[in-house]
Amino acid sequence: MAVKQVAVNKKARHDYEVLKVVEAGLALLGSEIKSIREGRVQIREAYARPEGGEMWLIGAHISQYAPAGDAGHEPTRKRKLLLHKSQIRELSRAVLEQGLTLVPLRMYLKDGIAKVEIALAKGKKRHDKRAAMAKRDAEREMARAVRHRQ
Repeated sequence: MAVKQVAVNKKARHDYEVLKVVEAGLALLGSEIKSIREGRVQIREAYARPEGGEMWLIGAHISQYAPAGDAGHEPTRKRKLLLHKSQIRELSRAVLEQGLTLVPLRMYLKDGIAKVEIALAKGKKRHDKRAAMAKRDAEREMARAVRHRQ
């Protein structure tokens, strides 16, 4: 399985506590998949939302494919996520009942097919972010001290 990473949402793990990760396919237009293959994708402001028994990716920016001309696509249109019904029900229930958020972590091509890694996540408060940064800094210092002793 050849996997080519196209876009990563680095800010997601900083702003959210990731509880569960799910792989989803995307329903795309021809010009969209060509832009994705060129790596012209931005998912930092994107999120997923259940609507009418389906799951939608909202706010993802896939740049227009220049050779498509007028037959291109709208860069920020909402795109349908391809998931099993049981997964959609489970994620919808978590979003609606527990107030969690669905955030895309990364977009990649898996054997030429566009996939999105969606995380069921809980928003971090400012003090949680500071604590996580302090913990990372402490671990980095300990690792540095251990390497220095050897």
